[in-house]
Amino acid sequence: MANFNKFNPFIGDLATKVHNLNADSLKVMLTNVAPAAANHLKADITEIVAGNGYVAGGSVAAFVSGNDTNGQYKLILSPVTFTAAGGSIASFQYAVLYNATAAGGNLIGWWDYGSPLTVTNGNSFTVGLDQTNGVLTLQ
Repeated sequence: MANFNKFNPFIGDLATKVHNLNADSLKVMLTNVAPAAANHLKADITEIVAGNGYVAGGSVAAFVSGNDTNGQYKLILSPVTFTAAGGSIASFQYAVLYNATAAGGNLIGWWDYGSPLTVTNGNSFTVGLDQTNGVLTLQ
């Protein structure tokens, strides 16, 4: 499993009420251009071309739970699966989590899979979001 990396502006966005992690629509989109920790909005990311099973803007990472236990919040989201149909999904190396409810599509974090991946027709790729430890923890 790839490691989660947070975008630096995410912390400020939390402090200014941009994100409601328990209620906002969070999505995962794919890119083949390395994100930078300073990126702030969806427009800062070069998304792969839509088609063959990949929809522009990516797919929803459904909320499972957001618990605050002893001063530590853990966000758990359902894994996101992309299935190629009618051809291959464009090559990508990074999966980016962002807030689709926020007007700017404020970024949260990303995963680096180490090298470009291609999902060929009839096959699937799952962004395996940790169901035990959560996508992220805040303390």
